[in-house]
Amino acid sequence: QVQLVESGGGLVQAGGSLRLSCAASGRTFSTYVMGWFRQAPGKEREFVARIRRIGGSTYYADSVKGRFTISRDNAKNTVYLQMNSLKPEDTAVYYCAAGPSYSSEVMSYDYWGQGTQVTVSS
Repeated sequence: QVQLVESGGGLVQAGGSLRLSCAASGRTFSTYVMGWFRQAPGKEREFVARIRRIGGSTYYADSVKGRFTISRDNAKNTVYLQMNSLKPEDTAVYYCAAGPSYSSEVMSYDYWGQGTQVTVSS
Protein backbone atom coordinates (compact mmCIF):
# COMPACT_ATOMS: atom_id res chain seq x y z
CA GLN A 1 0.00 0.00 0.00
CA VAL A 2 1.29 3.46 -0.94
CA GLN A 3 -0.19 6.78 0.08
CA LEU A 4 0.63 9.81 -2.04
CA VAL A 5 0.33 13.48 -1.10
CA GLU A 6 0.90 16.24 -3.65
CA SER A 7 1.88 19.82 -2.86
CA GLY A 8 3.18 22.91 -4.62
CA GLY A 9 0.23 23.91 -6.74
CA GLY A 10 -1.02 27.46 -6.98
CA LEU A 11 -1.75 30.45 -9.17
CA VAL A 12 0.95 31.66 -11.56
CA GLN A 13 1.11 33.97 -14.54
CA ALA A 14 1.76 32.64 -18.00
CA GLY A 15 5.48 32.11 -18.52
CA GLY A 16 6.06 31.41 -14.85
CA SER A 17 7.20 28.28 -13.06
CA LEU A 18 6.00 25.93 -10.34
CA ARG A 19 7.46 22.81 -8.78
CA LEU A 20 5.09 20.11 -7.65
CA SER A 21 6.10 17.53 -5.07
CA CYS A 22 4.55 14.18 -4.28
CA ALA A 23 5.51 12.52 -1.01
CA ALA A 24 4.93 8.80 -0.68
CA SER A 25 4.49 6.72 2.42
CA GLY A 26 5.91 3.25 2.86
CA ARG A 27 9.25 1.62 2.25
CA THR A 28 8.48 0.38 -1.27
CA PHE A 29 8.55 3.70 -3.13
CA SER A 30 11.57 2.73 -5.22
CA THR A 31 9.74 -0.32 -6.58
CA TYR A 32 7.11 1.80 -8.34
CA VAL A 33 7.04 3.66 -11.60
CA MET A 34 5.83 7.17 -10.84
CA GLY A 35 3.69 9.30 -13.08
CA TRP A 36 2.11 12.73 -13.19
CA PHE A 37 -1.31 13.23 -14.74
CA ARG A 38 -3.64 16.20 -14.97
CA GLN A 39 -7.34 16.82 -15.37
CA ALA A 40 -8.91 20.06 -16.56
CA PRO A 41 -12.60 20.84 -15.96
CA GLY A 42 -14.81 18.87 -18.32
CA LYS A 43 -11.91 16.84 -19.68
CA GLU A 44 -10.55 13.37 -19.09
CA ARG A 45 -7.48 12.78 -16.97
CA GLU A 46 -4.40 12.87 -19.19
CA PHE A 47 -0.82 11.70 -18.94
CA VAL A 48 1.88 14.31 -18.33
CA ALA A 49 5.14 12.52 -17.44
CA ARG A 50 6.54 9.29 -16.02
CA ILE A 51 9.82 8.08 -14.54
CA ARG A 52 11.26 4.62 -14.06
CA ARG A 53 11.97 3.09 -10.67
CA ILE A 54 15.71 3.51 -10.80
CA GLY A 55 17.98 5.13 -13.32
CA GLY A 56 15.90 8.16 -14.14
CA SER A 57 14.58 7.26 -17.57
CA THR A 58 11.67 9.59 -18.31
CA TYR A 59 8.93 10.15 -20.87
CA TYR A 60 6.70 13.16 -21.51
CA ALA A 61 3.50 14.08 -23.24
CA ASP A 62 4.17 16.13 -26.37
CA SER A 63 2.27 19.07 -24.88
CA VAL A 64 4.80 19.49 -22.05
CA LYS A 65 8.03 18.23 -23.59
CA GLY A 66 10.84 20.72 -23.17
CA ARG A 67 8.95 22.66 -20.48
CA PHE A 68 8.33 20.10 -17.70
CA THR A 69 10.84 17.87 -15.93
CA ILE A 70 9.99 14.88 -13.77
CA SER A 71 12.49 13.61 -11.20
CA ARG A 72 12.52 11.43 -8.12
CA ASP A 73 14.50 11.07 -4.93
CA ASN A 74 14.08 7.51 -3.68
CA ALA A 75 15.86 8.32 -0.41
CA LYS A 76 13.17 10.92 0.32
CA ASN A 77 10.26 8.92 -1.16
CA THR A 78 9.41 11.92 -3.30
CA VAL A 79 8.73 12.60 -6.96
CA TYR A 80 8.81 16.09 -8.44
CA LEU A 81 7.44 17.89 -11.45
CA GLN A 82 9.26 21.08 -12.40
CA MET A 83 7.01 23.13 -14.66
CA ASN A 84 8.50 26.02 -16.61
CA SER A 85 7.09 28.35 -19.28
CA LEU A 86 3.60 27.64 -18.06
CA LYS A 87 0.65 28.32 -20.34
CA PRO A 88 -3.04 28.91 -19.55
CA GLU A 89 -3.80 25.53 -21.12
CA ASP A 90 -1.71 23.89 -18.38
CA THR A 91 -4.43 24.83 -15.88
CA ALA A 92 -5.69 21.62 -14.25
CA VAL A 93 -5.64 19.50 -11.13
CA TYR A 94 -2.35 17.61 -11.13
CA TYR A 95 -2.13 14.10 -9.72
CA CYS A 96 0.82 11.88 -8.98
CA ALA A 97 0.42 8.14 -9.31
CA ALA A 98 2.35 4.96 -8.58
CA GLY A 99 2.22 1.72 -10.51
CA PRO A 100 4.14 -1.38 -11.62
CA SER A 101 4.34 -0.60 -15.34
CA TYR A 102 6.22 2.04 -17.30
CA SER A 103 3.05 3.27 -18.96
CA SER A 104 1.16 6.42 -19.93
CA GLU A 105 -2.23 4.80 -19.30
CA VAL A 106 -4.34 5.86 -16.32
CA MET A 107 -5.41 2.27 -15.77
CA SER A 108 -1.79 1.16 -15.29
CA TYR A 109 -1.41 3.06 -12.03
CA ASP A 110 -2.68 1.59 -8.77
CA TYR A 111 -2.23 4.45 -6.32
CA TRP A 112 -3.19 8.11 -6.67
CA GLY A 113 -2.79 11.27 -4.68
CA GLN A 114 -5.62 13.69 -3.97
CA GLY A 115 -4.42 16.22 -6.53
CA THR A 116 -3.16 19.79 -6.41
CA GLN A 117 -4.63 22.69 -8.37
CA VAL A 118 -2.47 24.57 -10.85
CA THR A 119 -3.95 27.72 -12.37
CA VAL A 120 -2.10 29.70 -15.02
CA SER A 121 -3.44 33.16 -15.77
CA SER A 122 -2.96 34.89 -19.12
